[in-house]
Amino acid sequence: MKASRNRVVLWGIGAAVALLAAAALRFGPTLPRTVAGGPPPPPPGAWSSVDTLGKGESLAAVLARGGLGGDDQTAAMRAASGVDPRKIPAGMEVRFTGDSTNGTDPRPSDIALLLSADRTVHLLRTGSEWSSREEHTSWTTDTLVMHGVVHSNLYDAVNAGSGDLLSKGARVELAWTIADIFEYRIDMSRELQDGDAVRAVFERSRSPSGAVRIGAILAAGLERSGAELQAIRFVPLGETKAEYYDQNGRSLRATFLRAPLSFRRISSVFGMREHPILGSWRSHKGTDYAAASGTPVRSIGNGIVVFAGTRGGYGNSIDVRHQNGFVTRYGHLRGFASGVRTGTRVSMGQTVGYVGMTGLATGPHLHFEVIVGGVQRDPRTALKSNAGPPLAAAELAAFDAVRHGALSQLDQAAGVVRAPAVPAH
Repeated sequence: MKASRNRVVLWGIGAAVALLAAAALRFGPTLPRTVAGGPPPPPPGAWSSVDTLGKGESLAAVLARGGLGGDDQTAAMRAASGVDPRKIPAGMEVRFTGDSTNGTDPRPSDIALLLSADRTVHLLRTGSEWSSREEHTSWTTDTLVMHGVVHSNLYDAVNAGSGDLLSKGARVELAWTIADIFEYRIDMSRELQDGDAVRAVFERSRSPSGAVRIGAILAAGLERSGAELQAIRFVPLGETKAEYYDQNGRSLRATFLRAPLSFRRISSVFGMREHPILGSWRSHKGTDYAAASGTPVRSIGNGIVVFAGTRGGYGNSIDVRHQNGFVTRYGHLRGFASGVRTGTRVSMGQTVGYVGMTGLATGPHLHFEVIVGGVQRDPRTALKSNAGPPLAAAELAAFDAVRHGALSQLDQAAGVVRAPAVPAH
């Protein structure tokens, strides 16, 4: 919910409660990082108002609503030399504070630009002079364990398993980070079943104001049909960037992604189904991913575009031939990504088009196929053997030590990770 513009609050007990409620709405369910609570109340006699930068709006427009004339706007913007107006995020909250006892000068004396959860720039007025002060919030970091059971989808499992450890936005962030780690091996929207289990050890950072960030996931596990696929964060010798490896030391990064959409919600699966327009039963040789029109469609692997155009019932479609001879097809597209045409080389994860409903489609969705030797194959089967390269033999001892430590944490009860007990002497 967007905060009301020019909402002036005379401070008191009821006003403080109103501002806290507004802050909760502003930072609550729509953002991946949630701020609990609010700023300390201004001193007696002060007034405060809260505004929000609209999409495509200039900061000057918000300053004008806060009571600044042209000269003050110019001076305040000049004082904010460390703020690039082109990079201010839409939705940024702006807090104005002034002195209500000074009836001759109703202008604000402190304008707080909440640029991010850990960065606030104050524009301060003394008489007609403006200056700025930047405030950075210090964060504390701890390590948490989460255990969840799948009944409907990954998010619900993480949501239930996190309990009161995380805000709603942080739970969403954690679920999608886990999905990103396993996306080379598991299509989260199709391959999880009721009763499967998920667990993770991850870092959580918190600010004094209550903002929460999800940091690195140190280890995770997905148990399906009694067998767990593990993801262990490990930095190979001579490297600086951590990657994820399964319990056998094989990279989770592989030749293909398991799904062409990062937002994965499938409307029908490979097999026999009634065609929604033709009304007859025919082999639906692919997978439909229901998604909003305009959702980016990504190539699941490196390859060359061998077709980009309109093809019968597929509507706008793209075929990509990969190095192993597989061809992947993306149909019903609203349009193609810039520069994508026949002959273009594309990389894994690159956006090639956008979800639409061209051709024989009743609603916006992506039709995805995997073609092997000229024959459509069930993507679940065709992409199943998709393990990444193994660690070098010289790395395995170090990896096993890291994995052992990670598993000891994963096995702990949900909550803050406990340090290992020190043996008594």
